[in-house]
Amino acid sequence: MSELTTIARPYAQAAFDYAVEHNAIGHWQEMLMFAAQVASNESIKGLLTGAVAAQKLAEIFNGVCGEQLDQQGQNLIQILAENKRLNALPDIYLMFSQLKAEHDKEIDVDVTSATKLLKKQQTSIGDALEKRLSRKVKLNCSVDPSLIAGVVIKAGDTVIDGSLRSKLNRLADALQA
Repeated sequence: MSELTTIARPYAQAAFDYAVEHNAIGHWQEMLMFAAQVASNESIKGLLTGAVAAQKLAEIFNGVCGEQLDQQGQNLIQILAENKRLNALPDIYLMFSQLKAEHDKEIDVDVTSATKLLKKQQTSIGDALEKRLSRKVKLNCSVDPSLIAGVVIKAGDTVIDGSLRSKLNRLADALQA
């Protein structure tokens, strides 16, 4: 876990709690996404690591963001600047998005198959996963011909490997043992 991730966690949690309290989760996610993109800009990165006073840095950053940030968003930028944490904005945005997904009971699921899945197959996999995970599922499908047949499903820490390649590897290990 990177140092920025550890630094970002309390800010993301505080922003999320505030957003939930004020029924503005989507608005806060948009503000944080924009601020994270600004913080990732090469010109701004140089400014963040420079010897600029916190007040001036917050003014410049808020000036660049303009109307994309409301007063509370600008206050967050001010606090981050005072604590020399503006470089953590991309991590704050990612953690905020994870908190939103948990709140919305959503999960992204990566499905890798040997051949392109039909719409019916995607629907079937999605429905089964929604029942198993008790969450809304968003499938991200990809094709990997090296699987030979079957699918590999990754949902958070859960991996379901139903590929023929995996089964053949297990068989080979069993025969060698």
